[in-house]
Amino acid sequence: MINLRAVTPKHDAFGGASYSNAYTVNPDKLWRIEGGSGPFVGLAVHAGHEMRRGLRSVLAIDDDTRLREEDPYTDRIAALCGTHIMTFRSRFEVDLNRVADEAICVQPEDCWNLRVWKENDGLTQTMYRRSLVEHAAFYEMLGSLLREIEKREGRFLVLDCHSYNHRRACPDQSPADPERNPEINVGTGSMDRAYWAPLVDRFIGTLQEADYLGRHLDVRENVNFRGRHLARFVHTHFPRTGCCLAIEVKKIFMDEWTGALNKTAFEALLGAFRATLGRVEEVPWTR
Repeated sequence: MINLRAVTPKHDAFGGASYSNAYTVNPDKLWRIEGGSGPFVGLAVHAGHEMRRGLRSVLAIDDDTRLREEDPYTDRIAALCGTHIMTFRSRFEVDLNRVADEAICVQPEDCWNLRVWKENDGLTQTMYRRSLVEHAAFYEMLGSLLREIEKREGRFLVLDCHSYNHRRACPDQSPADPERNPEINVGTGSMDRAYWAPLVDRFIGTLQEADYLGRHLDVRENVNFRGRHLARFVHTHFPRTGCCLAIEVKKIFMDEWTGALNKTAFEALLGAFRATLGRVEEVPWTR
């Protein structure tokens, strides 16, 4: 068996993996930057579903299962920010919220015991390396973009938008225990929480108070998600100017098994986030 992870990367200026020029990517096929004013930056790195052509022939996982483990519609939450990045590729091609050596799910244990690649004639080292180049290119782009916003605004807030399943076993299963699965989990695990307290507390408090179909949302911090590589990247390279909130929305706005969107619920959710962002700038961000 080819050891797909036996790859030694160099590192770019932001500490991310950087690979030989023998492997190149076309950024236009991977992401699109929608520039805007203000200090808010939105990302939804698991919203994409596309796979590059060379990988489709070696996939063992079907499209419906892939979609169930992706985060559809979260790009529309990210788009509430003045600047947002639309990413097109599936997390099963390259997971941009993981460090490089974990970003491609090689074995089933890497991703919910799902077999992603065919056992014979499956993922090759060339394919693996190509996906790692995409990962490196993304973080090189993100670091440069955030540096520009830092210079322009002085500080910025990144919304790292995700969603998660709560009926994982089957469609008719009772929902997962709500005590351990808030409707919105705000991950702050890699930041200097005391330093960013005014911003984080205002964000969570306002989102908790927002109207959602005539009631309040269950919004809690670090219950089952603390944020992963993207948030750590921001807090490592911009510790005093960049705050990243890892937002995990329970799929209460859609059917996680069919992918069908509940438009009324989703518009209410967008309204809650819109109102929250509107109030965040009213207070000092740091202590």
